[in-house]
Amino acid sequence: MSLAQAPVEIAAVDLGSNSFRLQVARMADDHLFMHDSLREMVRLGAGLNKDKFLEADTIDRAVESLRRFGERLRGFDPHNVRAVATNTFRVARNSPELLSRAQEALGFPIEIIAGREEARMIFIGVSHDLQPYSGKRLVIDIGGGSTEFVIGQGFEPSDMESLYMGCVSYSLRFFEDGKLSEGNFKRAEIAARSEIQGIRRSFSAERWGQAVGSAGTARTLSQVLLANGLSKDGGITRTGLYELKNLLIQAKDVKNLQLPGLSADRAPVIAGGFCILLGAFAELGIERMEVSESGLRQGVLYELLGRIQHHDTRESTVRQFMRRYHVDASQAKRVQALALSLLRSLESQLSMEVETASHYLIWASLLHEIGITIAHTGYHKHSAYIVENADMPGFSKMEQQMLGLLLRAQRRSLTKLSLPPVIDDRIKLIMVLRLAVLFQRNRMELVIPNLQLSLNDGQFELKLPTDWLSQNPLTEAELEAEIGFWKDAGLVLKVLV
Repeated sequence: MSLAQAPVEIAAVDLGSNSFRLQVARMADDHLFMHDSLREMVRLGAGLNKDKFLEADTIDRAVESLRRFGERLRGFDPHNVRAVATNTFRVARNSPELLSRAQEALGFPIEIIAGREEARMIFIGVSHDLQPYSGKRLVIDIGGGSTEFVIGQGFEPSDMESLYMGCVSYSLRFFEDGKLSEGNFKRAEIAARSEIQGIRRSFSAERWGQAVGSAGTARTLSQVLLANGLSKDGGITRTGLYELKNLLIQAKDVKNLQLPGLSADRAPVIAGGFCILLGAFAELGIERMEVSESGLRQGVLYELLGRIQHHDTRESTVRQFMRRYHVDASQAKRVQALALSLLRSLESQLSMEVETASHYLIWASLLHEIGITIAHTGYHKHSAYIVENADMPGFSKMEQQMLGLLLRAQRRSLTKLSLPPVIDDRIKLIMVLRLAVLFQRNRMELVIPNLQLSLNDGQFELKLPTDWLSQNPLTEAELEAEIGFWKDAGLVLKVLV
């Protein structure tokens, strides 16, 4: 049945440092129709103590919020929901505890995304919201704990950066007591300008023709400027910001803020976000900024739409990495084909979906030799380092970490790795990838024997045709070494003929 005949609901969850948001859309005729949303002011970033640990009451507040989101999403196909977490999840030292409880409350997996990946999806969301523009756009998104800067054209971002400053963190740092003094504003603006100076060359006015602000800070400032007669059309101007600064200082305290257009839940963090935006105007040469109602969650929805329609950004990223690192595509495809064949032997014993396991093996097979461009010796370590630390559009940080584990474990000793128990799916994927690399070592289009891989009573068993090993002594020697590698790691691989 086509999408036009049966509209499908998809949903995005954005776990920001200031607020949590849920956006639901109908997917019909290849278009998205936003029709329901939830927003809760959790102030996650404000719950970070000086040691970067989230306070227990903040975690409890976040979990309760996600229970409510989970009720709204009850009955959704898991493939049609994507939840992403941003800066506070990235920096909190007890993030694993929060993530575990948050996923249980929501009922769906949560991906922690890197700052530049957040920036990329923000640009996609904003670009779908605005009128077409032939030139390059600068998009700035001031979140609770980080601020994203993106330049792009059409729907394609080209330059992305994420700075560790946000409306929550700056409000706590420079306006902790709620005092709105000239000195506090000056210190906050100087700090913001100092951060932005590091990216000024790449994001200055010569690089773009239109500036756009997204997320709550830009929308709030736009509303306040318009409601107070400091803007005629809802745009943000440098002159309007300086006039608003005078109004904020006149209030002297956040408790006294009664500006038209400023909601009670935004007032406590408006000063920090304001100073970041003012710093961006000064450093990047911005005179006027348009405002978009869209942002990260809309970008997540369009990414999700692409995956459902088999236009996955991650596939494009893998192809780009193969070209960038001059991968031997024929060899990568040989390893991929054998890995997928071996995976079929273990399908019934997987906890994760077979499609997900297949994706990981395909990506790992295609990228397993990218580290050779750095050095052939230990290339598996270089390959792992690249995928763990590079900007990989479409991939979450957890997906990159998973890929890094597979690539680091693709060959040689396993003893220095923190391997999960044998019942963990990651062990099965490591075994499959290692065997695929081992049997394709000759890098030629040879007939590979019918390999049957199984896991019985905690032991891997690989069955080969009779007499095949005696005809292939090099592979036989490699398999003997492989048995030893697994034994040293406390696991068992048996070869049956």
